[in-house]
Amino acid sequence: MKFTEPVFIYDDQEIQYKFNDTHPFNQDRLIMTVDLLRKSGALPDNAVLTSRSATDAELLRVHSAAYIEAVKALSVPVPEERWVREAARFGLDTDDTPYFPGMHDITAKVVGGSILAVDLVMSGQAPHALHLGGGLHHALQSKGAGFCVYNDASAAIAYAKEKYGAKVLYIDTDVHHGDGVQWSFYADPQVGTLSIHETGKYLFPGTGAVNERGEGDAFGTNVNIPVEPYTEDDSWLECFSEVLTELIARFQPDVIISQHGCDAHAFDPLAHVHCSMRVYKAMPELIHRLAHQWCEGRWVALGGGGYDIWRVVPRAWSLLWLVMSEQAIMSQLEAEPQLRLPQAWLDAWQGKSPVPLVETWLDPVEAWAPIPRRQVITEKNRQTKELAMMYLK
Repeated sequence: MKFTEPVFIYDDQEIQYKFNDTHPFNQDRLIMTVDLLRKSGALPDNAVLTSRSATDAELLRVHSAAYIEAVKALSVPVPEERWVREAARFGLDTDDTPYFPGMHDITAKVVGGSILAVDLVMSGQAPHALHLGGGLHHALQSKGAGFCVYNDASAAIAYAKEKYGAKVLYIDTDVHHGDGVQWSFYADPQVGTLSIHETGKYLFPGTGAVNERGEGDAFGTNVNIPVEPYTEDDSWLECFSEVLTELIARFQPDVIISQHGCDAHAFDPLAHVHCSMRVYKAMPELIHRLAHQWCEGRWVALGGGGYDIWRVVPRAWSLLWLVMSEQAIMSQLEAEPQLRLPQAWLDAWQGKSPVPLVETWLDPVEAWAPIPRRQVITEKNRQTKELAMMYLK
């Protein structure tokens, strides 16, 4: 089947990716995003495809057989005691990433959705594909971590390489370093990675220094931009746009796979970067333009982190789709920066939200308190950016 417009991959089973009722990873954010897009008239039914499950062979490209066995064994309602004792060895007994019933089947569906997105784009069936249920970028070869059981981003990259021989540029805009993907391809010259994130000095996972550059033939294809706490829009966008524009010109990929955690927003409770919704409009606009300039439009986008599910995630992820699918609402937003969200969506969710919802697509940043030390933060980020540029291969 041929799609002339971008495809939106969404599966109700992915909503069940849930550790417990008090965990910050709350998939209600997906429900709210889809509802916002539908109430905006931006998500027709014929643009939505359901996911599929990843096979064990697809998981084995990036995870060990022992790890997959452990995930399966810990997915039953009452795991055997020997597997409960083994959970710590596989990172599945922490507060961040505790095992839960159905874990394997649910997460295999997440991985399958990201692989389906790659298939659609690389086969020419769709120009772009968005899978917001994906973006679980912290899982390692034999260990779950950072709310991530399987690493769908790594599995999608490995699939694009093996099935299509593609040279892949992975872009990670989550506030937490994309460590799982970096380490999966650290010595692979066919995969370039760019992660812009809060410095690991104060934030999980503590990696992503600018001097982590890859190894062997891949030295110089792994790029990190660790920004300072309280970084704001202008500095974030300066670092991101200059480094990415230069990296893609040098690397010249066949496809872009991007991860769109939206936890660098000022309202996010788990990090310290202070960006506004302006970043979540400008960043996909740049990626979209570069995909057409360098990759014949081939672009797969995934979700990721984001823990203010009321005021941030639905708007940020909706803007990603609005940019990707070139919706008319984007022209309205250019003309009217304080364009309001659909009243029907605000009415539907305000009663459930513990905080007042932001009523406009973009944030009223002129009402925000100024950040102290803005110039110092900007200069420090500029030095990091210059190092990252100097280290490019």
